[in-house]
Amino acid sequence: MNLQKSASPLMDEQLAFAERVADIIKATYVEPPKACVETYGCQQNVSDSEHIKGMLLKMGYLLTENSEEADFVLFNTCAVREHAEARVYGNLGALKHLKRRRPGMIIAICGCMVQQQSVADRIKKSYPYVDILFGTHVTYRLPEFIYNLLMGKKRVFNIETDQKEIVEGGPVSRDGDLKGWLPIMYGCNNFCTYCIVPYVRGRERSRAPEEIIAEAREMVAMGFKEITLLGQNVNSYGKGEAHGVNFAKLIRMINDIEGDFKIRFMTSHPKDCTEELLDTMAECKKVCHQLHLPMQSGSNRILKIMNRHYDIERYLHLIDYAREKMPDITLTSDIIVGFPGETYDDFCETVKVIKRVGFTSLFTFIYSKREGTPAAIMEDPISREEKGKWFTELLKAQEEISRKGYGEMVGKTYRVLCDGEGRVPGRMSGRTDGNVVIEFEADASAYGRYFLVRVNELTNVLCGTIID
Repeated sequence: MNLQKSASPLMDEQLAFAERVADIIKATYVEPPKACVETYGCQQNVSDSEHIKGMLLKMGYLLTENSEEADFVLFNTCAVREHAEARVYGNLGALKHLKRRRPGMIIAICGCMVQQQSVADRIKKSYPYVDILFGTHVTYRLPEFIYNLLMGKKRVFNIETDQKEIVEGGPVSRDGDLKGWLPIMYGCNNFCTYCIVPYVRGRERSRAPEEIIAEAREMVAMGFKEITLLGQNVNSYGKGEAHGVNFAKLIRMINDIEGDFKIRFMTSHPKDCTEELLDTMAECKKVCHQLHLPMQSGSNRILKIMNRHYDIERYLHLIDYAREKMPDITLTSDIIVGFPGETYDDFCETVKVIKRVGFTSLFTFIYSKREGTPAAIMEDPISREEKGKWFTELLKAQEEISRKGYGEMVGKTYRVLCDGEGRVPGRMSGRTDGNVVIEFEADASAYGRYFLVRVNELTNVLCGTIID
C-alpha cells in the first residue's frame, strides 16, 4: 500500500531525479527492472526501508524479495549489535558472485552501520562491487545517487551529517496493510555509554505534529487497524519545539482521529516517561495498554555507568503508577547482561527486579561492544562464558514469570485483532491490546477483523475460541 503527502522543496528535487531515473530505465529495459531491499535491525529501519521502496517504485523498479533476480539490491543496515554487522558483511560478500554474472546490477548499502566512517572506508576498499553507500542523514537522496551513478558510472559514497531538516513528502511503500509504522522523530540525545545510535542517527529531531496527524489520518483511511509511533525515544518528542506539543498531547491528537484503530509506540525511555503520559494511555480508548520500558539493568551502580539518568526506585515508581492506572497493562523491557564492570551481585539485582515487576516478556542481550562508544574502552574482566551462564539464568527466571502470566490468562476473554495464520492448520492468530498472541479456530476470512476470544488453554501458545 502506498501514500504520498505534499513534498518539501528538498523532496521535490529528489522527485525530479526520480523522474529522470524512470526515463533512463524506460529507455534501457524492455521489462521493468527489479529491486530487492533487505532490512536489518529495528522498526525504524523497517520504516526507512518502506520509504526507500516507495522511491524505487517511483523510479520505475518493481519490488522483489529475491536478490538472485534483482537488478538493484540494497542492504539497510543496523549498527546496534555486532552480530547484525557480521551478517551484513557475509551477505554482502555473497553478492560478489551475482555481480560477476550480472555486471549491470546495482548494489547499494545504507543505514546505521555505514554511517560509521571506519565501516564506510572498509566497504569502499574491500567491496569494490558496491556501487552506492549512503548514511542515515541522506536516505531521501537515493534518486539523486542512482541518477549520478547511471550518468557517470562512478561509485557514490555519502555519509555526511549536515542535514538537520526532516524532509517530508516522499512516497512510501508499506510492507503491510493492517499494521503500520509511523515515525514521529529521529535521532537521540541520551548517549547511553553502550549505544552507538546517537553517533549514527544524530541528535533528536521531531516531526511537525500536523505532518504526523496528516499521515495518521491517511493510514486510517487506507484501512490500517494498528499504528505504531516510532522514535529512538518517543517520550522526548517535541522538546525544544515552538509548537508546544509533547508526546502525551500528540497521542491525544491521534486518539481523536475517527476510526476503529489502535495506537502503540516504541521506544519509551524511563528518564522521560511521565505520569502525564501514563494518564494519557489510561484515558485514551485507542491506546493499547502495553508499555515497553527498557530497564537495561536492575543495579543503580550499573545504570549510572550506563548513563541512563534514572535509578531503579524511579523505574519501579513508573511501573507501579502504570499498573494503578491500567491494571490490565502488559509490560516488556530490554536487559543487557554482562555490561563492563557488572558483577554477579549487580546481575542478581536485575533478576530481583524482573521478579518484582513480572514482565510479560523481555528482550535480552549479552553486552556487545560498539567501537566509538564510552563502554568500548571500559574494563570488562568477566569472561564471555560467565556472562553466558548469567544470561541462561535470566532466561530461566523470565520463562517462569511469562509462563505464570500466560497461565493467568486462561479462562479470560480478550478483544483480538486477527493478523495472520496460526501454527496449526485451521487456526488463525491474533494479538491482544497487550500484544499477546492467541490462536483460535478460524479461516483466512478472519484476517484484519477484531474478535472477542476466550482463552481455553496454554500449550506452547495460548489457544482460544471466538465468542463474538
